[in-house]
Amino acid sequence: MAIPVVNPKAQNLALKDELARAVQDVLASGSFVLGPNGALLESEIAEICGSNYGIAVNSGTDALIIALAAAGIGPGDEVITTPFTFVATTEAIIIVGAKPVYADINPSDFNLDPAHVESKITSRTKAILPVHLYGQCADTKAFSQISEKHNLKVVYDGAQAIGAESHGKGIGAFGDATTLSFYPTKNLGGCGDGGMVLANCENICNRVRSLRFHGQGNITGDSTYTYEHVGFCSRLDEFQAAVLRVKLNYIRKWNETRQAIAKRYIESLAGLPLQLPVPKPENYHIYHQFSIRFKKRDELAAKLAKRGVGSKVFYPNPLHLEYAYLPLGYKRGDFPEAEKAAAEVLCLPMFPELSDEDIDTVIATVRESAQELV
Repeated sequence: MAIPVVNPKAQNLALKDELARAVQDVLASGSFVLGPNGALLESEIAEICGSNYGIAVNSGTDALIIALAAAGIGPGDEVITTPFTFVATTEAIIIVGAKPVYADINPSDFNLDPAHVESKITSRTKAILPVHLYGQCADTKAFSQISEKHNLKVVYDGAQAIGAESHGKGIGAFGDATTLSFYPTKNLGGCGDGGMVLANCENICNRVRSLRFHGQGNITGDSTYTYEHVGFCSRLDEFQAAVLRVKLNYIRKWNETRQAIAKRYIESLAGLPLQLPVPKPENYHIYHQFSIRFKKRDELAAKLAKRGVGSKVFYPNPLHLEYAYLPLGYKRGDFPEAEKAAAEVLCLPMFPELSDEDIDTVIATVRESAQELV
């Protein structure tokens, strides 16, 4: 593909000397797990995201699982979430023993619809798990009001939203916890896997720190081989932490570049029979993906591919219709907005290393292809 949807290789090549030095320093240090790079990364990302604490783990999925467990979510509880996202949100809820309860999305931004969430609350509801999808923050104000009204926990999935803001605050300022992913294609991506839990409550922070390391605690004053909880083995290694610290120096610049690319796309694709992203005025949208909606989505994707422009569907199936989650009892038609989005959404190339020529080519190719399908 001449112009891919994402290109982490280009980013890593541009930083190869800095990354090599960082990796060599870790090798020389002999400290590979829970070392100084991990501790510094935790504090640096917490500051950027407006949170009191950051606790690094070994994947975004583990971040969700451990955050839910630390918030006290478990068997018999219900957690309301979205069916239009990556599978990890639903997966994490089930892994801690709780039941996912889906609510529909807002068609304008693909995020969980607060009004539909409130209609799903029962006596068993313990938490809400909204996703800041594609880099656009969910309605943090509405979810805060719902959580206070019904005494619910809120854990945000911010895997696609590092650096995003809502009402002038970073994503870590909201809810009981927010989770991040450092998968290589994310806005801040490692050279491997990684994740983080952001928290503002010291109790949740301490429990996450314990759970990520086999449930170790200090019941006797010495945490070595003393266990407060049944935990996990989920520690971000020093190599990934060092790589991420190098890249963290560029995250604001990269996010600003994404916004500039998105602005060109929006201005140049206006007037076509497709829906473009609508950044909300209260949000700082960092465009992890640039998502459009088009009724003949698959035909459009095929035309783009034939002409050398990559695109990708995030996500082709709403989770309530996935085979693994059919036992939850949902059926087609239960969440019409999520189902419609799954049939129409297409993501265009979006990464900071796109050249002006690449951007012009994407715009011209999308315009030509879409007009042929009208």
